[in-house]
Amino acid sequence: MSLDQINNDPDVISMKSWMAEDRITDSVASFVPGNGIEKLSLNFDIQLLDEALDQVLEITNFQGDMQDQGFAAIPLNRRPGEDVTAANDLSGRYWLRADDRYIEEPREDIVDEIAFSEFNPMFKGTYFEKVHEELSKRFPIGRMRILSKGLYNCNSWHRDPEPRLHIPLVTNPGALFIVNHHVTHLPADGSVYFTDTRGYHTALNGGEHNRIHLVAALAY
Repeated sequence: MSLDQINNDPDVISMKSWMAEDRITDSVASFVPGNGIEKLSLNFDIQLLDEALDQVLEITNFQGDMQDQGFAAIPLNRRPGEDVTAANDLSGRYWLRADDRYIEEPREDIVDEIAFSEFNPMFKGTYFEKVHEELSKRFPIGRMRILSKGLYNCNSWHRDPEPRLHIPLVTNPGALFIVNHHVTHLPADGSVYFTDTRGYHTALNGGEHNRIHLVAALAY
């Protein structure tokens, strides 16, 4: 190629334009609404949420057989009178395209979300009980869990049967939520976020400590 051809090459021209731009941004440190993810007006006291998390962790530990893979859960509600949490209740049905066939396949069994109508008496008196009450006044709440995501970790790219509400408890700017290809950060400030996880989504934690969210399924 001649020098004139190189200088007029569209990729060379584009590269010069891109390099002239300031691409550094701190926008991931705040919430940006988008397709499938919105912030509600409802808000809880983050200090009381933190205290409730400490109280729950004094009572019980995170559960699940995928803790080595970065996924762990503490169920806060249950089917009435049911003391034992089945492994499927910690995660439940989801669909994904796992390989280069691009074929959608189901994983695990369907969970009857609306059956989880009783707040676990083990956590009675914690601020999470009030959160459950306030959410249940407004929405058909299914399973309400505390979910922990390990550091430098990512969920599968999948979809769920129902949308979810997220209340971040512990986070960092490297913890991102992606729904329908919209990427944003959910600050831990007591806000409640609607995530339409009926669409394909994932969560990733690029920070140096676990990300912990309170997550409630919406049993519509």
